[in-house]
Amino acid sequence: MPDAGCNTSGSVIRYFEVAGPGCGTTRRPTSAAAAKAKASTAAQDRGRPPKAATSKSAGREPNAPSLGERVLALATGKTRQELYLACPNDRPNHIGIAVQRHLRAGWIQERDGKLYTTSSALTVS
Repeated sequence: MPDAGCNTSGSVIRYFEVAGPGCGTTRRPTSAAAAKAKASTAAQDRGRPPKAATSKSAGREPNAPSLGERVLALATGKTRQELYLACPNDRPNHIGIAVQRHLRAGWIQERDGKLYTTSSALTVS
């Protein structure tokens, strides 16, 4: 018969009991404060790290126009391909999303494959 303090059946030691001699490892009781500190540390490590408050997305200057504003300003008879070339620091799919959003909103029109700003878009911005 195994030692009373040694758990050889593979079940979990309940309440963090100290295992008996000859069990290979000994577990010490943990205090409530240590368990709470460990739980709060584990919760902080999960997920994404918090963003710094001063960082701006895509390295854009604080007063620089957004991609949507730039697309609206560049829609003066240019094709989508010319817009992609005019915005080299932006990903082409992001430019395409901005163009499609402006088309749906009615701020720009596409005629003969070229994009033109509507008069209502000029008064809004």
